[in-house]
Amino acid sequence: MIHPTTRVLAAQLPEHVGQTVEVSGWLHRRRELKSVTFLILRDRSGLAQIVLTEPGGDFPEETVLRVRGTVTANAQAPGGVELTSPEIEPLSSLAEAPPFDLYRPTVPAVLPTILDHAPVTLRHPQLRAPYQISAASVAGFRAALDALDFTEIHTPKVVSSATESGANVFTLDWFGRTAYLAQSPQFFKQAMVGVFERVYETGPVFRAEPHDTARHLAQYTSLDAELGFITDHRDVMAVVREAVAGLVEAVPSRAAEAVQLLGVKLPEVPAEIPQIHFGDAMAMLGADEPDLAPAHERYLSEWALREHGSEFLFVTGYPMAKRPFYTHPEPGHPQYSNSFDLLFRGLELVTGGQRLHRHEE
Repeated sequence: MIHPTTRVLAAQLPEHVGQTVEVSGWLHRRRELKSVTFLILRDRSGLAQIVLTEPGGDFPEETVLRVRGTVTANAQAPGGVELTSPEIEPLSSLAEAPPFDLYRPTVPAVLPTILDHAPVTLRHPQLRAPYQISAASVAGFRAALDALDFTEIHTPKVVSSATESGANVFTLDWFGRTAYLAQSPQFFKQAMVGVFERVYETGPVFRAEPHDTARHLAQYTSLDAELGFITDHRDVMAVVREAVAGLVEAVPSRAAEAVQLLGVKLPEVPAEIPQIHFGDAMAMLGADEPDLAPAHERYLSEWALREHGSEFLFVTGYPMAKRPFYTHPEPGHPQYSNSFDLLFRGLELVTGGQRLHRHEE
């Protein structure tokens, strides 16, 4: 039986050379050589190598183990150290073998296999990495808006009426009454601006849209913000820029290994994101449409990168016919609106605008 010892993470082992420590985690890989066996243990921080010079350690991969041993320097080991003279205790019943080797550098399985075995397959470093980047992004979003004196709120996701229209909503029975899954926190945000002036939320939203493209999602996590006492939509755009910049900047500092593992190319957010009015965009495209088609968005993104060196582009002044009823019209041009979309690499990333703020309007 292993004696109680303070747990040390794999990434912290180099700080404890010569000491006896305890590590815990999952058996990532087992390598048997002629006179020695190496166990690679994985925890939330990384990998630790355990050296067995006597028979033993015949646990299936992904068995949860607690190991007590001496930290010994070895330049060939992960992190430059390994555990020698180990005492090993399994913390769970012996695990079944995963559907594929999690120590392989790439994922050899198809999506159904990954989903059917998600509690195990998502442990693969390549499949964990997107979650780490997502977490870093949301942390950056929160930090940026907190710095601008926003208050985070959490709004209901079951509502008594559709948020903006009767289309594209999921209906459910709510104790004998008809209810809907929220499309967005729009109206709750509007109410809470009257309480806090500046609010934001990170939470799930639902759209009853058949989704077989990257542009349609039935459920996703939305990052929403609302602020009061603005001059027009350009004040909102300035906040969007800060939020996106904070989101991007947090990723390399909080998820550097995940970025490197996936080969992600992080964008640079310019100090001032270029913008083009919807009418000017239509003239450039030689089109006359009430909204941008996916091909239009891709063309405009390429134009912004070519002409302004920016992967981001604000398109402002969308026609009122394609914006929600509460959108403020553009002064002097009532067919257009004080609204915008932020395009990024050919995709709409953010939609926003100025609300009508007088009830009679």
